[in-house]
Amino acid sequence: MKAIRIYEHGGPENLIYEDIAEPDISPGEVLVNVKATALNHLDIWVRTGLSGANYNLPRIPGSDVAGVVSEIGSEVKEIKQGDEVILYPAYFCGKCAECKLGRQTFCNSFVPLGTTIDGGNAEYIVVPEHNLLPKPENLNFNEAAAFPLVFLTAWHMLISLGKVKESDKVLVHGAGSGVGAAAIQIANQFCARVYTTSSSDEKLEMATEIGADVTINYDKESFRDVIFEDTDGEGVDIVIEHVGPATWKESIRSLKKGGRLVTCGATTGPVAELELRLIYSRQISIHGSYMGYLSELNDVLRYINSGAFKPIVDSVFDLKDAPNAHRHMEDRKQFGKIILNP
Repeated sequence: MKAIRIYEHGGPENLIYEDIAEPDISPGEVLVNVKATALNHLDIWVRTGLSGANYNLPRIPGSDVAGVVSEIGSEVKEIKQGDEVILYPAYFCGKCAECKLGRQTFCNSFVPLGTTIDGGNAEYIVVPEHNLLPKPENLNFNEAAAFPLVFLTAWHMLISLGKVKESDKVLVHGAGSGVGAAAIQIANQFCARVYTTSSSDEKLEMATEIGADVTINYDKESFRDVIFEDTDGEGVDIVIEHVGPATWKESIRSLKKGGRLVTCGATTGPVAELELRLIYSRQISIHGSYMGYLSELNDVLRYINSGAFKPIVDSVFDLKDAPNAHRHMEDRKQFGKIILNP
């Protein structure tokens, strides 16, 4: 089969397109013929090795997958050949106490696909049966690959941790990012007032179309100043943070008393300044968020199936053009998801 593999960390040229053996399946596993796979910033971290994790190279990257079941193991019970599916974008054991409680991200074996285990940048991928969910009938394969990781992450941040409710004020950084675009739609669906940031006026216009109420070009104005003016100096209830030190300090200062900051990433670096007196005096909560639970992806699916949430596809590349797709992401040109077609 054709696949992208990383043999050593570095630039996009280190994404090697090659023929490798099709993976074997065990009794409880399913072989999926990949029809579309989406890029995430996680793929760049795996390629560059910036996170410091040991990815045990060579590695096939890619967490988001939509495809068709090609083969099933002898112990597979619910899935059948020919089913159109999406994947929960991480491996978990399904047997430990945390998994039985439905808290898959706390499983000691939990790893996103395409990190320390092979992912979906290939013609085929093998996963346990419990990773598979039905592909929404109202989406094509490209759209279906565009939503699992980012909508799951944004849902966990806003609903489970941020406890968003009607009339809350929510700041979403990175309007053009996958998580940002998903969070805007989710916050809007729950009747919050949505503020969002970008350095691109074009992206901000598109953010308005999917539910943002107030857009802020951070190259031209301070997002904190805009928020304080709009809220009469009160601040927002929730900040959806995945940028890191470039926005962290002002994100904290943009929160109202009792506000919640939820962070799932650090695209501008892993170390940020924390002003402790501001945290305790204003009774601010900071939540770390790491993807989300399988039950939450099923919650997202219901909204996807109803048409309330719409995955946004920015562009589509052939799998062999993965280096150019990575360059497109690193150039911060996209609004929504970048898709690879094997």
